[in-house]
Amino acid sequence: MARGISKIFGILLLLFLGGTSMAADKSWDKVFAKSEQVEVQKVKFKNRYGIELVGDLYLPKNAGKNLPAIAVAGPFGAVKEQASGFYAQTLAQKGFITLAFDPSYTGESGGEPRNVASPDINTEDFSAAVDFLSNYANVDSKRIGILGICGFGGFALNAAAMDTRIKAVVTSTMYDMTRVSAKGYNDTMDAKARYQLKESLNNQRTEDFKKSTFAKAAGLPEKLSGDEPLFIKEYFDYYKTPRGFHARAINSNGAWNLTSSLSLINMPILAYSDEIQSAVLVIHGDKAHSRYFSEDAFKKLKGKNKELLIIKDANHVDLYDNAQKIPFEKLAQFFGENLK
Repeated sequence: MARGISKIFGILLLLFLGGTSMAADKSWDKVFAKSEQVEVQKVKFKNRYGIELVGDLYLPKNAGKNLPAIAVAGPFGAVKEQASGFYAQTLAQKGFITLAFDPSYTGESGGEPRNVASPDINTEDFSAAVDFLSNYANVDSKRIGILGICGFGGFALNAAAMDTRIKAVVTSTMYDMTRVSAKGYNDTMDAKARYQLKESLNNQRTEDFKKSTFAKAAGLPEKLSGDEPLFIKEYFDYYKTPRGFHARAINSNGAWNLTSSLSLINMPILAYSDEIQSAVLVIHGDKAHSRYFSEDAFKKLKGKNKELLIIKDANHVDLYDNAQKIPFEKLAQFFGENLK
């Protein structure tokens, strides 16, 4: 039973991203085509815990001073060369300074051990990105927003509830990682199964300490059998094919540490989301298996400036890289109006 629960939880941690086609430029390490309208700079900055984060700063060419800025992260298990970079570059084309960054313990960012998630530290990563942007020469520190994709949509709402410098927040195809970790998909994990999961993971801690290593959660399969749930097939199509594969992405080429999920189980990150006073735009696809996360999160928001946008005929991963379905004009309008 314990092994079965651990395997199920490993699948829960497969949250997820994609990209577009690779550019011809061999020096370009993103999964989407390079824009000639934007300049990209590699930047490094530390969060409040001293972990060095690495990001790609996207600057509109011939950009002036005092511009609005947006920090972008996600999906869960992805890197900045995938969906977050695609969003960042596209919004930079529309006049914003944008920063796509790797969260702590993943990608090019620091932190040991690798492949670990934390509801506290991953929320802090957004605020650290705001620290950086607030002190960047061409950014107006009073006009900063954030955008979280998939699992980092939940962390973005948590950051906005805590960090009053964030003037606008967007979530796209959001997951609440603490809810799905604690209750399973569609809240199907009962108290007994939850206890068994915790028992299994804590026993694994003992083994990890004894062996001085970390057991890995289940990852996406290397090949599909055809019997997988539809959403696993959708993730595979992004992370395991040229469409979105990136060697540094956990979902493409690795696995989360199995015990990483322990902190997610007991720390509901949306507990104070009703205190967000800044503008919020929640975006999800109407065909997404994860749609209920966004709809429930939206119901809890109490601010006057909030909006739920459901994209017709879009599944969860369509909003990673499908430029025909990601409402970039709406995003530009929303940030433009709320980062004045």
